[in-house]
Amino acid sequence: MLINEEIKAKEVRVVGVDGNPIGIMTPDAAMKIAYDQGYDLVLMAPQAQPPVCRIMDYGKYRFERDKKEKEAKKKQQVVELKEIQLSCRIDTHDFETKARHAVKFLESGNKVRVVMRFKGREMSHVAIGQEIMKKFQDACSEVGSVDKAPVLDGRIMSMVVSPLKLK
Repeated sequence: MLINEEIKAKEVRVVGVDGNPIGIMTPDAAMKIAYDQGYDLVLMAPQAQPPVCRIMDYGKYRFERDKKEKEAKKKQQVVELKEIQLSCRIDTHDFETKARHAVKFLESGNKVRVVMRFKGREMSHVAIGQEIMKKFQDACSEVGSVDKAPVLDGRIMSMVVSPLKLK
């Protein structure tokens, strides 16, 4: 955003501090009016014909703008992708523990990627892996829904579970 001497247009449309239009004049004349009032001349719409400038306290304007951006950033929620690894020989207690971890991740608003790696001859038992993935899906169904269904890619089967929207 250009201010004061940085404005190089021949003519500018000037808007006062209160928002009322002052008129079309040279940037030097507009700057003199702004300085007399103790404010800055700020180029608001450079693409307009003639460009629109506003008389305002630029420091205060910038402070308010930065404050709004910080507030918007605070309200943003960053969604992380957490990963949980399973095997097709997982025991029931280990399965329940991993499912509890996944539920905790989903409740805190993160997505969960469930990965199952098949080693050696386990590749001939892909149906067991799909069964475990289905069981995992059911264990997380109260807090999350499947975004990406279980897919076998080489020796790795994976699925993504997203948290349900809170009402």
